Amino acid sequence: MSGEQAPQVPSTSSGLESNVAAALAYFPILAVIWLLVEPYSKDRFIKFHSIQSIALTVVSIGLGMVLLIIPIIGWVLLPFVQLGIFVAAVICAVKAFQKEKFKLPVIGDFAEKQVGA
Repeated sequence: MSGEQAPQVPSTSSGLESNVAAALAYFPILAVIWLLVEPYSKDRFIKFHSIQSIALTVVSIGLGMVLLIIPIIGWVLLPFVQLGIFVAAVICAVKAFQKEKFKLPVIGDFAEKQVGA
């Protein structure tokens, strides 16, 4: 996991600061909305965090499905894996609020490519 300072984050025309919108993107429903609605869809900082949030959600669902298929061991591991993903999402949201572009391994690289950074 790496963190780097984001460029100056201006407020969007709706009055919602970019760092607040990026932090709220870790609620997956809002991440989808931010990608579809202007001015959020034009802001690279918000877009990065929205895509990273959606990718983290997809990974969480996928891992959950795989672990549910594995008897006993998977069922025991599932709560710990889900807790780890939740903690990662909280850390990402806090870093976004602090105006940092915090990249998760693999997922962050994917999000960065999608944004074109």
